[in-house]
Amino acid sequence: MNDLLPTHVEIEQAAKAVYAAMPATPQYSWPLLNVALGTEAWVKHENHTPTGAFKIRGGLVYLQTLAQLPQARRVRGVISATRGNHGQSVGFAARRYGIAATIVVPEGNSKEKNAAMQALSVELIEHGTEFQESREYAAMLAERDALHMIPSFHRDLVAGVSTYWMELLRAQPDLDVLFVPIGQGSGICAAAAARRALNVRTRIIGVVSAHAQAYKLSFENRSKIESPVSTLIADGMACRVPDDASLAVILDQVDEVIAVSDDEVADAMKLYFTATHNVAEGAGAAALAAAMQIRHRLQGQRIGLTLSGGNVDHDMFAQILCRPDAEEQQQTLADNRRVA
Repeated sequence: MNDLLPTHVEIEQAAKAVYAAMPATPQYSWPLLNVALGTEAWVKHENHTPTGAFKIRGGLVYLQTLAQLPQARRVRGVISATRGNHGQSVGFAARRYGIAATIVVPEGNSKEKNAAMQALSVELIEHGTEFQESREYAAMLAERDALHMIPSFHRDLVAGVSTYWMELLRAQPDLDVLFVPIGQGSGICAAAAARRALNVRTRIIGVVSAHAQAYKLSFENRSKIESPVSTLIADGMACRVPDDASLAVILDQVDEVIAVSDDEVADAMKLYFTATHNVAEGAGAAALAAAMQIRHRLQGQRIGLTLSGGNVDHDMFAQILCRPDAEEQQQTLADNRRVA
């Protein structure tokens, strides 16, 4: 994995680019969350970055590296595909380095994520019904218009993202396990890079949507498998086709992969708010959803959760906050069975 994962030295270099634009984010252990999980959990608050998600770190490092290349003057602009957070990262960093940015999103993408990208002077294009179609269209535009295509997974992106895992593992080096959502893989590969850099033994559990299981199926079968996407809430994990490089790292470095349903994610989003008064988007709450799913296995352990993003449309979040709690739903079902 040496050619795929950034080294300790590379991560420290990446940190300089990151901290020139933003401070480190906090990690907190919340009492009510610990009660719900039955163990000690530390939440890494990447929802506190300037774009509300962890992706900004990778964009800052990638665009700084690009801006320093001799051929940068010949770059007409950059282009990428996203469901939102990667696009905000590219837009934020591109504006910082004076580079024009175009982002392709699927039709019907989050209105508020689209607005956030446009506020960063991104040229926004809607194309395709899901991320893979948007990515293929962005690649075609890059070729046609001589734009630099920024991938969803790249060593520089991973180096930037690794800085937040370094922060967490330095603050809490004795964590037994980390729960990490999987979109295109930069987050979980960054966790593996930080674990290696700091030489800690923390286990890494990947989390996918039960309605987008490409990475879980690929992990279990030890080979690349595509899978349809139908999640309505966890757009940051809506991946149909695994990335070859990130999958190679996941197969080598990750200990387990868990799938969480949209209902479990919604319950975790509500729990984050009631227990910590933090807003989590679907993918941002996936780590907590997975920990809640297997909390019976976690007793006596110290766990790390990433609240990887808080960019959820307010209409969806309002609906989620109005949902009955999971325990209330189970009690209602039990009552209905007794009546029947």
